Amino acid sequence: MFWKRTLPVAIAFIFGIIGVALYYIPHQVAQDGLNTFNGWLRIIQGFALFIGFASLLRLHWTKMKRKSEGWGYSIFVFIGFIVTIGFSLYNEGHYFLESRVSDGKVDWIYLNIVYPATSTMFAMLAFFVASAAFRTFRARSVEAAILLIAAVIVMFGKTPFAAMISDSIPEFAQWLLAVPNLAVKRALYFGICLGSISTSLRIIFGIERSYLGGE
Repeated sequence: MFWKRTLPVAIAFIFGIIGVALYYIPHQVAQDGLNTFNGWLRIIQGFALFIGFASLLRLHWTKMKRKSEGWGYSIFVFIGFIVTIGFSLYNEGHYFLESRVSDGKVDWIYLNIVYPATSTMFAMLAFFVASAAFRTFRARSVEAAILLIAAVIVMFGKTPFAAMISDSIPEFAQWLLAVPNLAVKRALYFGICLGSISTSLRIIFGIERSYLGGE
């Protein structure tokens, strides 16, 4: 129980307190320690990325093995993974021992496959957003009516037809995004930051232990 519960909580507490304290100590030793911590974090992120890749491939391998719905798409996941890793290791003849060559086949895959596919996905997402907005933005109250009117103005103001009618429409749509919308976004960011701080403190002081697994 000590190795599975007490020791991880103690490590999280010690390194959490040290990591927070280093940001507020105006001394070169603290700054050097912070740089060392950041180096460790990059190493941990590398291992986490490897675990994420392994989990992704395992998930798609299970779908292919069980022939679950949409398992054919999993084949393209493996093909893309193998081809991209192969070109990355080959590195246009320089192999992985040297810095990655720019304008190589990996960049070609990104610019000609990943980037167009991403653009297509977001283009299709716009129709789903419009459909969801039509179902959600219903003037059942004053607040919903204001939200509906603002959404219509912003969406219409971003079209070429709005500028053909009057330059004031795009300008007003941009004002809605830059002033009221930005104020709400900042409030949301404050809430997210406070929530992150609260969760971090709960982990540091051992209140939140879901990362240990189990119930």
